[in-house]
Amino acid sequence: MTNSALLVMDVQRGIVDRFGSDPAYLQRLRRAVDAAHQGGTAVIYVVIGFREGHPEVSARNKSFAAISGRGAFAAGDPSAEIHPEVAPGAGDIVVTKRRVSAFAGSDLDVVLRAREIDTLVLTGIATSGVVLSTIRQAADLDYRLVVLADGCLDADPEVHRVLTEKVFPRQAEVVAVDDWIGQAADTS
Repeated sequence: MTNSALLVMDVQRGIVDRFGSDPAYLQRLRRAVDAAHQGGTAVIYVVIGFREGHPEVSARNKSFAAISGRGAFAAGDPSAEIHPEVAPGAGDIVVTKRRVSAFAGSDLDVVLRAREIDTLVLTGIATSGVVLSTIRQAADLDYRLVVLADGCLDADPEVHRVLTEKVFPRQAEVVAVDDWIGQAADTS
């Protein structure tokens, strides 16, 4: 487990508030973070963030153009904060991205390679957004991949099911949080 990193992606106040349909989600995620800490696995938080005025956002970008006029996810915006129930601990790394994938516009790959991490354990909101985009790019970058199915959320439960049961298994091991914790305990 020492060459692994748990990625906690887009679990920010403004995003959690929009996807708050599963009240146990943050508790499951907290268990995964705590298990990673106990097992010596790096925990890396990936957040979406922009400069004031959103100079990184093109009017052609359908995903982000709508938020640029509202100042959302810019420095100082409370919605950009990592949710306090899963806040980073000492030694955790926070990476800021500028697009949907955790790799796009961030230094994530540099951080991972500097720490000789070769396996990524993916969690986050949304399954059809950051998780899907990151798994595709990470697979192309030759990382081993694990997706914690119940460590991900999506606005559409059917999309989440199709991705975690049919699409992600082509590139990643897909397990539940508690199963991953059990596997980590067995290898310690």
